[in-house]
Amino acid sequence: MKDTAKNLEALRGMMRKYKVDATIIPGTDPHQSEYISKHWKLRDWVSGFTGSNGTAVVTLEDAGLWTDSRYFLQAEMELQDSGFTMYKEDGGNDPTINEWLARNMKEGDVLAVNGKLFSLVQAGRLESFCGENGFRFAADFDPFPAIYADRPQLPLGKIFIHEEKYSGESTESKINRVLESCSRHGADATLLSALDEIAWTLNIRCDDVDFNPVAISYAFISDKERILFIDERKVDNAERSALKEFGIKVAPYDSLEQFLEKAKGMTILLDPNKTSDTVARWIINCPTVYATSPVALLKAAKNEIQIEGIRKAMERDGVALVKLYMWIDENVPTGKATEIDVAKKAIEFRSESPLYRGESFGLIAGYKEHGAIVHYEPTEESASTLANDGLLLIDTGAQYLDGTTDITRTIALGTPTEEERHDYTLVLKGHIALGSAIYPTGTRGSQLDILARQFLWKECKTYWHGTGHGVGHFLNVHEGPQNFRLNENPTVLVPGMITSDEPGVYRTGKYGIRIENLVLSRNYKHTEEFGDFMNFEILTLFPYDSKLIDLNMLSDEEIAWVNNYHDTVRERLTPYLNDEQKAWLNDKTKKLTK
Repeated sequence: MKDTAKNLEALRGMMRKYKVDATIIPGTDPHQSEYISKHWKLRDWVSGFTGSNGTAVVTLEDAGLWTDSRYFLQAEMELQDSGFTMYKEDGGNDPTINEWLARNMKEGDVLAVNGKLFSLVQAGRLESFCGENGFRFAADFDPFPAIYADRPQLPLGKIFIHEEKYSGESTESKINRVLESCSRHGADATLLSALDEIAWTLNIRCDDVDFNPVAISYAFISDKERILFIDERKVDNAERSALKEFGIKVAPYDSLEQFLEKAKGMTILLDPNKTSDTVARWIINCPTVYATSPVALLKAAKNEIQIEGIRKAMERDGVALVKLYMWIDENVPTGKATEIDVAKKAIEFRSESPLYRGESFGLIAGYKEHGAIVHYEPTEESASTLANDGLLLIDTGAQYLDGTTDITRTIALGTPTEEERHDYTLVLKGHIALGSAIYPTGTRGSQLDILARQFLWKECKTYWHGTGHGVGHFLNVHEGPQNFRLNENPTVLVPGMITSDEPGVYRTGKYGIRIENLVLSRNYKHTEEFGDFMNFEILTLFPYDSKLIDLNMLSDEEIAWVNNYHDTVRERLTPYLNDEQKAWLNDKTKKLTK
Protein backbone atom coordinates (compact mmCIF):
# COMPACT_ATOMS: atom_id res chain seq x y z
CA MET A 1 0.00 0.00 0.00
CA LYS A 2 2.96 2.35 -0.65
CA ASP A 3 0.82 4.37 -3.08
CA THR A 4 -1.88 5.15 -0.51
CA ALA A 5 -1.04 8.84 -0.26
CA LYS A 6 -1.18 9.17 -4.05
CA ASN A 7 -4.49 7.27 -4.15
CA LEU A 8 -5.95 9.51 -1.46
CA GLU A 9 -4.99 12.62 -3.39
CA ALA A 10 -6.53 11.17 -6.60
CA LEU A 11 -9.78 10.66 -4.70
CA ARG A 12 -9.69 14.23 -3.43
CA GLY A 13 -9.13 15.42 -6.98
CA MET A 14 -12.41 13.81 -8.02
CA MET A 15 -14.13 15.24 -4.95
CA ARG A 16 -13.04 18.74 -6.00
CA LYS A 17 -14.14 18.12 -9.57
CA TYR A 18 -17.67 17.14 -8.52
CA LYS A 19 -17.86 19.59 -5.58
CA VAL A 20 -17.97 16.87 -2.95
CA ASP A 21 -16.84 17.91 0.52
CA ALA A 22 -16.84 14.51 2.21
CA THR A 23 -17.21 10.88 1.19
CA ILE A 24 -17.40 7.52 2.93
CA ILE A 25 -15.82 4.34 1.53
CA PRO A 26 -16.97 1.21 3.38
CA GLY A 27 -15.17 -2.12 3.22
CA THR A 28 -18.06 -3.83 1.50
CA ASP A 29 -19.59 -4.47 -1.93
CA PRO A 30 -23.03 -4.01 -3.59
CA HIS A 31 -24.19 -7.14 -1.74
CA GLN A 32 -23.33 -5.75 1.72
CA SER A 33 -20.77 -8.54 2.18
CA GLU A 34 -18.26 -8.73 5.01
CA TYR A 35 -15.69 -10.48 2.82
CA ILE A 36 -15.45 -9.15 -0.72
CA SER A 37 -13.80 -9.80 -4.06
CA LYS A 38 -10.64 -7.85 -4.90
CA HIS A 39 -12.67 -5.74 -7.36
CA TRP A 40 -14.50 -4.08 -4.47
CA LYS A 41 -11.58 -3.52 -2.09
CA LEU A 42 -11.78 0.23 -2.63
CA ARG A 43 -11.28 1.16 1.01
CA ASP A 44 -8.09 -0.92 1.04
CA TRP A 45 -6.84 0.86 -2.08
CA VAL A 46 -7.39 4.36 -0.75
CA SER A 47 -6.36 3.82 2.90
CA GLY A 48 -4.00 0.84 3.03
CA PHE A 49 -6.07 -0.92 5.71
CA THR A 50 -6.86 -4.56 4.85
CA GLY A 51 -9.03 -5.78 7.75
CA SER A 52 -12.49 -7.23 7.11
CA ASN A 53 -14.20 -4.47 9.10
CA GLY A 54 -13.39 -0.82 8.59
CA THR A 55 -14.83 2.35 7.10
CA ALA A 56 -12.81 5.16 5.52
CA VAL A 57 -14.10 8.74 5.68
CA VAL A 58 -12.41 11.45 3.61
CA THR A 59 -12.79 15.20 3.47
CA LEU A 60 -10.72 17.61 1.40
CA GLU A 61 -8.46 18.22 4.41
CA ASP A 62 -8.60 15.15 6.65
CA ALA A 63 -9.22 11.39 6.60
CA GLY A 64 -10.19 8.79 9.22
CA LEU A 65 -10.50 5.00 9.38
CA TRP A 66 -12.96 3.44 11.86
CA THR A 67 -12.55 -0.19 12.90
CA ASP A 68 -13.30 -2.49 15.83
CA SER A 69 -11.07 -3.93 18.55
CA ARG A 70 -10.07 -6.96 16.48
CA TYR A 71 -8.05 -4.65 14.25
CA PHE A 72 -6.75 -1.82 16.45
CA LEU A 73 -3.12 -2.94 16.36
CA GLN A 74 -3.28 -3.96 12.71
CA ALA A 75 -4.80 -0.63 11.69
CA GLU A 76 -2.19 1.35 13.58
CA MET A 77 0.53 -0.43 11.62
CA GLU A 78 -1.13 -0.36 8.20
CA LEU A 79 -2.19 3.30 8.40
CA GLN A 80 1.27 4.67 9.09
CA ASP A 81 2.08 7.48 6.61
CA SER A 82 -1.24 6.88 4.82
CA GLY A 83 -2.86 10.23 5.61
CA PHE A 84 -5.49 8.41 7.69
CA THR A 85 -6.04 8.51 11.43
CA MET A 86 -7.44 5.39 13.14
CA TYR A 87 -10.55 5.75 15.28
CA LYS A 88 -11.95 3.03 17.54
CA GLU A 89 -15.50 1.81 17.01
CA ASP A 90 -15.48 0.15 20.43
CA GLY A 91 -13.32 0.01 23.51
CA GLY A 92 -12.46 3.71 23.44
CA ASN A 93 -13.76 7.27 23.57
CA ASP A 94 -13.11 8.24 19.97
CA PRO A 95 -15.73 10.19 17.99
CA THR A 96 -18.19 8.27 15.87
CA ILE A 97 -18.18 8.80 12.12
CA ASN A 98 -21.17 11.13 12.40
CA GLU A 99 -19.58 13.11 15.23
CA TRP A 100 -16.37 13.45 13.24
CA LEU A 101 -18.23 14.55 10.09
CA ALA A 102 -20.25 17.09 12.08
CA ARG A 103 -16.98 18.64 13.29
CA ASN A 104 -15.33 18.60 9.86
CA MET A 105 -18.19 19.79 7.63
CA LYS A 106 -20.04 23.09 7.52
CA GLU A 107 -23.58 24.00 6.60
CA GLY A 108 -24.27 23.49 2.89
CA ASP A 109 -21.41 20.98 2.41
CA VAL A 110 -22.04 17.84 0.34
CA LEU A 111 -21.58 14.31 1.69
CA ALA A 112 -21.58 11.97 -1.32
CA VAL A 113 -21.31 8.18 -1.44
CA ASN A 114 -21.75 5.30 -3.86
CA GLY A 115 -25.29 4.10 -3.07
CA LYS A 116 -24.43 0.57 -4.21
CA LEU A 117 -22.15 0.20 -1.20
CA PHE A 118 -24.72 1.28 1.38
CA SER A 119 -27.83 -0.56 2.43
CA LEU A 120 -31.19 1.16 2.44
CA VAL A 121 -30.94 1.54 6.21
CA GLN A 122 -27.43 2.97 6.12
CA ALA A 123 -28.21 5.43 3.33
CA GLY A 124 -31.39 6.52 5.10
CA ARG A 125 -29.48 7.24 8.29
CA LEU A 126 -26.85 9.24 6.42
CA GLU A 127 -29.52 11.27 4.65
CA SER A 128 -31.24 12.01 7.98
CA PHE A 129 -27.91 12.96 9.55
CA CYS A 130 -27.21 15.38 6.73
CA GLY A 131 -30.67 16.93 6.99
CA GLU A 132 -30.32 17.42 10.73
CA ASN A 133 -26.96 19.17 10.32
CA GLY A 134 -27.65 21.31 7.26
CA PHE A 135 -25.54 19.19 4.91
CA ARG A 136 -26.56 17.91 1.50
CA PHE A 137 -26.51 14.19 0.71
CA ALA A 138 -25.92 12.40 -2.60
CA ALA A 139 -25.75 8.66 -3.29
CA ASP A 140 -24.39 8.67 -6.83
CA PHE A 141 -20.68 9.39 -6.31
CA ASP A 142 -18.41 6.70 -7.80
CA PRO A 143 -14.97 8.15 -8.53
CA PHE A 144 -13.02 4.91 -8.73
CA PRO A 145 -13.52 4.00 -12.43
CA ALA A 146 -11.65 7.22 -13.26
CA ILE A 147 -8.80 6.92 -10.73
CA TYR A 148 -8.22 3.20 -10.09
CA ALA A 149 -6.51 2.23 -13.35
CA ASP A 150 -5.38 -1.30 -12.44
CA ARG A 151 -8.51 -2.26 -10.52
CA PRO A 152 -9.05 -6.05 -10.59
CA GLN A 153 -11.92 -7.28 -12.72
CA LEU A 154 -14.89 -9.12 -11.26
CA PRO A 155 -14.00 -12.83 -10.97
CA LEU A 156 -15.12 -15.35 -13.58
CA GLY A 157 -14.96 -18.60 -11.62
CA LYS A 158 -17.55 -21.22 -12.54
CA ILE A 159 -20.51 -21.96 -10.29
CA PHE A 160 -21.24 -25.56 -9.32
CA ILE A 161 -24.21 -27.31 -7.76
CA HIS A 162 -24.01 -28.16 -4.07
CA GLU A 163 -25.53 -31.62 -4.17
CA GLU A 164 -28.55 -32.49 -2.07
CA LYS A 165 -26.63 -35.31 -0.38
CA TYR A 166 -24.65 -32.50 1.31
CA SER A 167 -27.26 -29.72 1.50
CA GLY A 168 -30.03 -31.96 2.78
CA GLU A 169 -32.79 -30.06 0.96
CA SER A 170 -33.73 -29.51 -2.66
CA THR A 171 -33.72 -26.11 -4.32
CA GLU A 172 -37.45 -26.41 -4.96
CA SER A 173 -38.17 -26.98 -1.27
CA LYS A 174 -36.03 -24.00 -0.26
CA ILE A 175 -37.70 -21.68 -2.79
CA ASN A 176 -41.14 -22.76 -1.60
CA ARG A 177 -40.23 -22.06 2.02
CA VAL A 178 -38.82 -18.65 1.09
CA LEU A 179 -42.01 -17.74 -0.79
CA GLU A 180 -44.16 -18.96 2.12
CA SER A 181 -42.29 -16.58 4.37
CA CYS A 182 -42.75 -13.74 1.87
CA SER A 183 -46.46 -14.45 1.77
CA ARG A 184 -46.71 -14.00 5.54
CA HIS A 185 -45.41 -10.47 4.99
CA GLY A 186 -47.91 -9.76 2.22
CA ALA A 187 -45.35 -10.16 -0.59
CA ASP A 188 -45.29 -12.57 -3.50
CA ALA A 189 -41.66 -12.01 -4.54
CA THR A 190 -38.26 -11.23 -3.08
CA LEU A 191 -34.95 -9.93 -4.37
CA LEU A 192 -31.94 -11.57 -2.72
CA SER A 193 -28.74 -9.53 -2.68
CA ALA A 194 -26.71 -11.31 0.01
CA LEU A 195 -24.37 -13.77 -1.71
CA ASP A 196 -24.59 -16.48 0.94
CA GLU A 197 -28.39 -16.36 0.87
CA ILE A 198 -28.39 -16.82 -2.90
CA ALA A 199 -25.92 -19.71 -2.64
CA TRP A 200 -28.02 -21.43 0.04
CA THR A 201 -31.38 -20.94 -1.67
CA LEU A 202 -30.29 -22.13 -5.11
CA ASN A 203 -27.81 -24.76 -3.86
CA ILE A 204 -24.96 -23.23 -5.83
CA ARG A 205 -21.38 -22.51 -4.83
CA CYS A 206 -18.44 -20.69 -6.41
CA ASP A 207 -15.06 -19.16 -5.49
CA ASP A 208 -15.65 -15.47 -6.23
CA VAL A 209 -14.65 -14.37 -2.73
CA ASP A 210 -11.60 -15.69 -0.90
CA PHE A 211 -12.61 -18.30 1.71
CA ASN A 212 -16.38 -17.87 1.06
CA PRO A 213 -17.78 -20.24 -1.61
CA VAL A 214 -20.25 -17.76 -3.10
CA ALA A 215 -21.01 -16.38 -6.55
CA ILE A 216 -21.39 -12.66 -7.29
CA SER A 217 -25.03 -12.49 -8.33
CA TYR A 218 -28.58 -11.43 -7.49
CA ALA A 219 -31.60 -13.72 -7.32
CA PHE A 220 -35.20 -12.74 -7.98
CA ILE A 221 -37.80 -15.21 -6.78
CA SER A 222 -41.56 -14.95 -7.26
CA ASP A 223 -44.53 -17.23 -7.75
CA LYS A 224 -44.09 -16.85 -11.48
CA GLU A 225 -40.41 -16.14 -12.07
CA ARG A 226 -37.06 -17.30 -10.75
CA ILE A 227 -34.01 -15.53 -12.14
CA LEU A 228 -30.32 -15.73 -11.29
CA PHE A 229 -28.58 -12.52 -12.38
CA ILE A 230 -24.94 -13.46 -12.92
CA ASP A 231 -22.18 -13.10 -15.49
CA GLU A 232 -23.25 -15.84 -17.88
CA ARG A 233 -19.65 -16.84 -18.54
CA LYS A 234 -19.71 -18.30 -15.05
CA VAL A 235 -22.48 -20.80 -15.82
CA ASP A 236 -21.66 -23.90 -17.85
CA ASN A 237 -24.31 -25.93 -19.63
CA ALA A 238 -24.57 -28.59 -16.92
CA GLU A 239 -25.23 -26.02 -14.21
CA ARG A 240 -27.63 -24.11 -16.45
CA SER A 241 -29.59 -27.31 -17.04
CA ALA A 242 -29.63 -28.15 -13.35
CA LEU A 243 -31.01 -24.69 -12.52
CA LYS A 244 -33.57 -24.97 -15.30
CA GLU A 245 -35.00 -28.11 -13.64
CA PHE A 246 -36.18 -25.84 -10.83
CA GLY A 247 -37.49 -23.18 -13.20
CA ILE A 248 -34.50 -20.88 -12.65
CA LYS A 249 -33.48 -18.73 -15.61
CA VAL A 250 -30.02 -17.22 -15.96
CA ALA A 251 -29.75 -13.54 -16.94
CA PRO A 252 -26.78 -11.16 -17.20
CA TYR A 253 -25.60 -9.67 -13.91
CA ASP A 254 -25.90 -6.12 -15.21
CA SER A 255 -29.47 -6.63 -16.50
CA LEU A 256 -31.00 -6.41 -13.02
CA GLU A 257 -31.62 -2.67 -13.25
CA GLN A 258 -33.59 -2.98 -16.47
CA PHE A 259 -35.58 -5.94 -15.09
CA LEU A 260 -36.56 -4.13 -11.88
CA GLU A 261 -37.49 -0.91 -13.65
CA LYS A 262 -39.93 -2.84 -15.86
CA ALA A 263 -41.31 -5.17 -13.15
CA LYS A 264 -45.03 -4.78 -12.46
CA GLY A 265 -47.92 -6.61 -10.84
CA MET A 266 -46.19 -7.95 -7.74
CA THR A 267 -45.20 -6.96 -4.22
CA ILE A 268 -41.48 -7.41 -3.56
CA LEU A 269 -39.97 -8.12 -0.15
CA LEU A 270 -36.61 -6.45 0.44
CA ASP A 271 -34.32 -6.76 3.43
CA PRO A 272 -33.39 -3.09 4.02
CA ASN A 273 -30.16 -4.11 5.74
CA LYS A 274 -28.99 -6.30 2.86
CA THR A 275 -30.32 -4.45 -0.20
CA SER A 276 -28.31 -1.52 -1.47
CA ASP A 277 -29.88 1.91 -1.69
CA THR A 278 -29.19 2.02 -5.43
CA VAL A 279 -30.80 -1.35 -6.17
CA ALA A 280 -33.89 -0.50 -4.12
CA ARG A 281 -34.36 2.69 -6.15
CA TRP A 282 -34.51 0.64 -9.35
CA ILE A 283 -37.93 -0.69 -8.27
CA ILE A 284 -40.33 1.98 -9.49
CA ASN A 285 -43.57 0.20 -10.46
CA CYS A 286 -44.00 -2.39 -7.69
CA PRO A 287 -44.89 -1.93 -4.03
CA THR A 288 -42.17 -3.09 -1.65
CA VAL A 289 -42.28 -4.63 1.80
CA TYR A 290 -39.30 -4.15 4.08
CA ALA A 291 -38.56 -7.10 6.36
CA THR A 292 -35.73 -9.32 7.52
CA SER A 293 -34.72 -11.63 4.70
CA PRO A 294 -36.75 -14.84 4.82
CA VAL A 295 -33.57 -16.79 4.06
CA ALA A 296 -31.53 -15.77 7.11
CA LEU A 297 -33.30 -17.85 9.74
CA LEU A 298 -34.02 -20.75 7.37
CA LYS A 299 -30.33 -20.98 6.51
CA ALA A 300 -29.18 -20.70 10.12
CA ALA A 301 -31.13 -23.74 11.33
CA LYS A 302 -29.23 -26.67 9.86
CA ASN A 303 -31.05 -29.87 8.94
CA GLU A 304 -30.03 -33.35 10.08
CA ILE A 305 -28.01 -34.12 6.95
CA GLN A 306 -26.06 -30.88 7.34
CA ILE A 307 -25.49 -31.54 11.04
CA GLU A 308 -24.21 -35.04 10.39
CA GLY A 309 -22.02 -33.62 7.64
CA ILE A 310 -20.43 -31.08 9.98
CA ARG A 311 -19.76 -33.84 12.52
CA LYS A 312 -17.86 -35.79 9.87
CA ALA A 313 -16.08 -32.65 8.69
CA MET A 314 -14.97 -32.02 12.28
CA GLU A 315 -13.49 -35.51 12.47
CA ARG A 316 -11.47 -34.97 9.29
CA ASP A 317 -10.45 -31.51 10.47
CA GLY A 318 -9.43 -32.90 13.86
CA VAL A 319 -7.20 -35.47 12.18
CA ALA A 320 -5.56 -32.74 10.08
CA LEU A 321 -5.00 -30.68 13.23
CA VAL A 322 -3.38 -33.61 15.03
CA LYS A 323 -0.89 -33.79 12.15
CA LEU A 324 -0.41 -30.01 12.24
CA TYR A 325 0.27 -29.78 15.98
CA MET A 326 2.55 -32.83 15.85
CA TRP A 327 4.48 -31.04 13.10
CA ILE A 328 4.74 -27.98 15.35
CA ASP A 329 6.08 -30.11 18.23
CA GLU A 330 8.67 -31.67 15.93
CA ASN A 331 9.81 -28.52 14.14
CA VAL A 332 9.85 -25.77 16.75
CA PRO A 333 13.12 -27.10 18.25
CA THR A 334 14.84 -26.78 14.84
CA GLY A 335 14.49 -22.99 14.94
CA LYS A 336 13.30 -22.96 11.33
CA ALA A 337 9.51 -23.08 11.67
CA THR A 338 7.65 -19.77 11.23
CA GLU A 339 4.07 -18.59 11.61
CA ILE A 340 3.63 -18.72 7.84
CA ASP A 341 4.83 -22.34 7.81
CA VAL A 342 1.99 -23.20 10.18
CA ALA A 343 -0.52 -21.77 7.68
CA LYS A 344 1.02 -23.73 4.79
CA LYS A 345 1.06 -26.98 6.74
CA ALA A 346 -2.60 -26.61 7.75
CA ILE A 347 -3.55 -26.46 4.08
CA GLU A 348 -1.29 -29.40 3.26
CA PHE A 349 -2.82 -31.69 5.88
CA ARG A 350 -6.40 -30.66 5.18
CA SER A 351 -5.89 -31.15 1.46
CA GLU A 352 -5.58 -34.88 2.07
CA SER A 353 -9.39 -35.00 2.33
CA PRO A 354 -11.20 -35.27 -1.04
CA LEU A 355 -14.04 -33.12 0.36
CA TYR A 356 -11.72 -30.22 1.23
CA ARG A 357 -12.43 -27.02 -0.72
CA GLY A 358 -10.07 -24.54 0.90
CA GLU A 359 -9.69 -22.56 4.10
CA SER A 360 -12.70 -20.77 5.60
CA PHE A 361 -10.55 -17.72 6.44
CA GLY A 362 -6.88 -16.80 6.45
CA LEU A 363 -5.16 -18.75 9.21
CA ILE A 364 -4.19 -16.68 12.24
CA ALA A 365 -0.92 -17.89 13.77
CA GLY A 366 0.08 -15.34 16.40
CA TYR A 367 3.30 -16.11 18.27
CA LYS A 368 4.00 -14.15 21.45
CA GLU A 369 3.06 -10.47 20.89
CA HIS A 370 1.45 -11.26 17.52
CA GLY A 371 -1.22 -13.23 19.39
CA ALA A 372 -2.43 -9.96 20.90
CA ILE A 373 -3.37 -8.74 17.40
CA VAL A 374 -6.82 -10.30 17.32
CA HIS A 375 -6.98 -10.88 13.56
CA TYR A 376 -3.27 -11.08 12.84
CA GLU A 377 -2.52 -13.01 9.66
CA PRO A 378 1.16 -13.85 9.06
CA THR A 379 2.91 -12.84 5.87
CA GLU A 380 6.35 -13.74 4.57
CA GLU A 381 7.55 -10.34 5.78
CA SER A 382 5.94 -10.35 9.22
CA ALA A 383 6.16 -14.03 10.20
CA SER A 384 8.00 -14.74 13.44
CA THR A 385 10.17 -17.81 13.90
CA LEU A 386 8.77 -20.14 16.56
CA ALA A 387 10.95 -21.04 19.54
CA ASN A 388 10.76 -23.12 22.71
CA ASP A 389 9.08 -20.44 24.78
CA GLY A 390 6.00 -18.24 24.73
CA LEU A 391 2.44 -18.80 23.55
CA LEU A 392 1.21 -19.57 20.04
CA LEU A 393 -2.41 -18.75 19.15
CA ILE A 394 -3.78 -20.56 16.09
CA ASP A 395 -7.22 -19.66 14.75
CA THR A 396 -8.04 -21.65 11.64
CA GLY A 397 -10.89 -23.19 9.70
CA ALA A 398 -11.71 -25.10 6.55
CA GLN A 399 -14.37 -25.47 3.92
CA TYR A 400 -15.52 -29.01 3.18
CA LEU A 401 -18.40 -30.00 0.91
CA ASP A 402 -20.23 -31.22 4.01
CA GLY A 403 -19.39 -28.45 6.46
CA THR A 404 -17.41 -25.40 7.56
CA THR A 405 -15.01 -25.49 10.51
CA ASP A 406 -13.51 -22.79 12.75
CA ILE A 407 -11.30 -23.53 15.75
CA THR A 408 -8.87 -21.63 17.95
CA ARG A 409 -6.33 -23.18 20.28
CA THR A 410 -3.59 -21.46 22.25
CA ILE A 411 -0.56 -23.59 23.18
CA ALA A 412 2.62 -23.11 25.18
CA LEU A 413 5.77 -23.78 23.15
CA GLY A 414 7.85 -24.05 26.32
CA THR A 415 7.19 -23.85 30.03
CA PRO A 416 4.41 -21.29 30.51
CA THR A 417 4.60 -18.53 33.09
CA GLU A 418 2.17 -18.35 35.98
CA GLU A 419 0.60 -15.27 34.40
CA GLU A 420 0.05 -17.13 31.12
CA ARG A 421 -1.49 -20.11 32.92
CA HIS A 422 -3.70 -17.87 35.03
CA ASP A 423 -5.05 -15.91 32.04
CA TYR A 424 -5.51 -19.08 29.99
CA THR A 425 -7.52 -20.71 32.75
CA LEU A 426 -9.75 -17.65 33.13
CA VAL A 427 -10.54 -17.87 29.41
CA LEU A 428 -11.06 -21.63 29.63
CA LYS A 429 -13.51 -21.24 32.52
CA GLY A 430 -15.62 -18.83 30.46
CA HIS A 431 -15.39 -21.09 27.41
CA ILE A 432 -16.65 -24.04 29.49
CA ALA A 433 -19.41 -22.00 31.14
CA LEU A 434 -20.90 -21.02 27.79
CA GLY A 435 -20.37 -24.41 26.15
CA SER A 436 -22.07 -26.23 29.04
CA ALA A 437 -24.99 -23.81 29.40
CA ILE A 438 -28.58 -25.04 29.74
CA TYR A 439 -31.10 -22.37 28.79
CA PRO A 440 -34.87 -22.04 28.21
CA THR A 441 -36.31 -21.96 24.70
CA GLY A 442 -36.50 -18.38 23.49
CA THR A 443 -33.09 -17.38 24.87
CA ARG A 444 -31.01 -14.89 22.88
CA GLY A 445 -27.25 -15.05 22.44
CA SER A 446 -26.84 -11.70 24.18
CA GLN A 447 -28.33 -13.25 27.33
CA LEU A 448 -25.63 -15.94 27.41
CA ASP A 449 -22.62 -13.82 26.50
CA ILE A 450 -21.83 -12.90 30.13
CA LEU A 451 -21.19 -16.57 30.91
CA ALA A 452 -17.97 -16.41 28.89
CA ARG A 453 -16.80 -13.07 30.32
CA GLN A 454 -17.65 -13.42 34.00
CA PHE A 455 -14.31 -14.78 35.24
CA LEU A 456 -12.30 -12.17 33.36
CA TRP A 457 -14.56 -9.38 34.57
CA LYS A 458 -14.05 -10.42 38.20
CA GLU A 459 -10.38 -9.49 37.71
CA CYS A 460 -11.19 -6.34 35.70
CA LYS A 461 -10.04 -7.96 32.47
CA THR A 462 -12.02 -8.28 29.24
CA TYR A 463 -11.98 -8.68 25.49
CA TRP A 464 -13.71 -6.31 23.08
CA HIS A 465 -14.84 -8.67 20.33
CA GLY A 466 -17.99 -10.77 20.33
CA THR A 467 -17.93 -14.15 22.04
CA GLY A 468 -19.43 -16.01 19.11
CA HIS A 469 -20.70 -15.78 15.54
CA GLY A 470 -22.96 -17.99 13.50
CA VAL A 471 -21.29 -20.36 11.03
CA GLY A 472 -22.60 -21.44 7.64
CA HIS A 473 -22.69 -24.92 6.10
CA PHE A 474 -20.05 -24.94 3.35
CA LEU A 475 -20.71 -21.22 3.30
CA ASN A 476 -19.48 -18.10 5.08
CA VAL A 477 -17.62 -18.75 8.32
CA HIS A 478 -19.34 -15.62 9.71
CA GLU A 479 -23.09 -16.02 9.40
CA GLY A 480 -26.09 -14.44 11.08
CA PRO A 481 -28.59 -13.85 12.37
CA GLN A 482 -27.58 -15.26 15.81
CA ASN A 483 -24.45 -14.51 17.80
CA PHE A 484 -23.05 -14.22 21.33
CA ARG A 485 -22.34 -10.54 21.97
CA LEU A 486 -22.85 -7.87 24.60
CA ASN A 487 -24.90 -5.92 22.06
CA GLU A 488 -28.58 -6.75 22.03
CA ASN A 489 -29.68 -9.05 19.20
CA PRO A 490 -33.38 -10.02 19.03
CA THR A 491 -32.64 -13.36 17.32
CA VAL A 492 -33.38 -16.30 19.61
CA LEU A 493 -31.36 -19.50 19.51
CA VAL A 494 -33.19 -22.36 17.80
CA PRO A 495 -32.23 -26.01 17.30
CA GLY A 496 -29.82 -26.46 14.41
CA MET A 497 -27.94 -23.18 14.79
CA ILE A 498 -24.15 -23.45 14.83
CA THR A 499 -22.30 -20.72 16.71
CA SER A 500 -18.72 -20.21 17.88
CA ASP A 501 -17.75 -20.08 21.56
CA GLU A 502 -14.51 -18.07 21.62
CA PRO A 503 -13.63 -15.89 24.60
CA GLY A 504 -10.11 -14.51 24.84
CA VAL A 505 -7.75 -12.09 26.51
CA TYR A 506 -5.00 -10.04 24.86
CA ARG A 507 -1.88 -8.55 26.43
CA THR A 508 -0.40 -5.99 24.05
CA GLY A 509 3.26 -6.69 23.37
CA LYS A 510 3.16 -10.00 25.25
CA TYR A 511 0.63 -12.62 24.12
CA GLY A 512 -2.92 -13.37 23.11
CA ILE A 513 -5.12 -16.21 24.37
CA ARG A 514 -8.30 -17.40 22.68
CA ILE A 515 -10.10 -20.75 22.86
CA GLU A 516 -12.80 -21.60 20.34
CA ASN A 517 -15.20 -24.44 19.65
CA LEU A 518 -18.27 -24.52 17.42
CA VAL A 519 -21.44 -25.43 19.31
CA LEU A 520 -24.78 -26.72 18.03
CA SER A 521 -28.00 -25.49 19.64
CA ARG A 522 -30.29 -28.44 20.35
CA ASN A 523 -33.32 -29.44 22.41
CA TYR A 524 -32.38 -30.68 25.87
CA LYS A 525 -35.38 -31.33 28.13
CA HIS A 526 -39.10 -30.66 28.44
CA THR A 527 -40.52 -29.86 31.87
CA GLU A 528 -44.20 -29.67 32.70
CA GLU A 529 -43.75 -26.73 35.03
CA PHE A 530 -41.13 -24.57 33.27
CA GLY A 531 -41.37 -25.59 29.62
CA ASP A 532 -38.62 -26.56 27.18
CA PHE A 533 -34.88 -26.16 27.68
CA MET A 534 -31.95 -26.32 25.27
CA ASN A 535 -28.21 -26.92 25.48
CA PHE A 536 -25.21 -27.22 23.18
CA GLU A 537 -23.49 -30.11 21.45
CA ILE A 538 -19.76 -29.39 21.15
CA LEU A 539 -18.89 -30.02 17.51
CA THR A 540 -15.17 -29.19 17.44
CA LEU A 541 -12.77 -32.06 18.09
CA PHE A 542 -9.31 -31.13 19.37
CA PRO A 543 -7.71 -31.09 22.84
CA TYR A 544 -6.84 -28.08 24.99
CA ASP A 545 -3.26 -27.54 26.13
CA SER A 546 -3.12 -29.09 29.61
CA LYS A 547 0.21 -27.35 30.31
CA LEU A 548 -1.66 -24.06 30.38
CA ILE A 549 -4.44 -25.16 32.74
CA ASP A 550 -4.15 -24.19 36.40
CA LEU A 551 -6.18 -26.99 37.96
CA ASN A 552 -6.42 -25.13 41.26
CA MET A 553 -8.57 -22.55 39.49
CA LEU A 554 -11.03 -25.14 38.12
CA SER A 555 -13.93 -26.68 40.02
CA ASP A 556 -14.35 -30.46 40.07
CA GLU A 557 -17.24 -30.01 37.65
CA GLU A 558 -15.07 -28.03 35.20
CA ILE A 559 -12.29 -30.62 35.37
CA ALA A 560 -14.83 -33.37 34.68
CA TRP A 561 -16.12 -31.36 31.69
CA VAL A 562 -12.62 -31.11 30.18
CA ASN A 563 -11.95 -34.81 30.81
CA ASN A 564 -15.27 -35.81 29.20
CA TYR A 565 -14.53 -33.58 26.22
CA HIS A 566 -11.05 -35.06 25.82
CA ASP A 567 -12.54 -38.57 26.01
CA THR A 568 -14.88 -37.64 23.15
CA VAL A 569 -12.04 -36.19 21.09
CA ARG A 570 -9.95 -39.34 21.58
CA GLU A 571 -12.87 -41.66 20.80
CA ARG A 572 -13.89 -39.82 17.62
CA LEU A 573 -10.41 -39.23 16.15
CA THR A 574 -8.52 -42.39 17.11
CA PRO A 575 -10.04 -44.61 14.36
CA TYR A 576 -8.41 -42.38 11.72
CA LEU A 577 -4.92 -42.16 13.27
CA ASN A 578 -1.77 -44.27 12.98
CA ASP A 579 0.03 -45.55 16.07
CA GLU A 580 2.32 -42.53 16.42
CA GLN A 581 -0.61 -40.13 16.09
CA LYS A 582 -2.67 -42.13 18.59
CA ALA A 583 0.14 -41.96 21.11
CA TRP A 584 0.39 -38.18 20.65
CA LEU A 585 -3.37 -37.72 21.11
CA ASN A 586 -3.46 -40.03 24.12
CA ASP A 587 -0.79 -37.90 25.77
CA LYS A 588 -2.65 -34.65 25.00
CA THR A 589 -5.92 -36.00 26.39
CA LYS A 590 -4.62 -37.59 29.60
CA LYS A 591 -7.03 -37.37 32.50
CA LEU A 592 -6.68 -34.20 34.54
CA THR A 593 -6.64 -34.54 38.32
CA LYS A 594 -5.83 -32.09 41.08
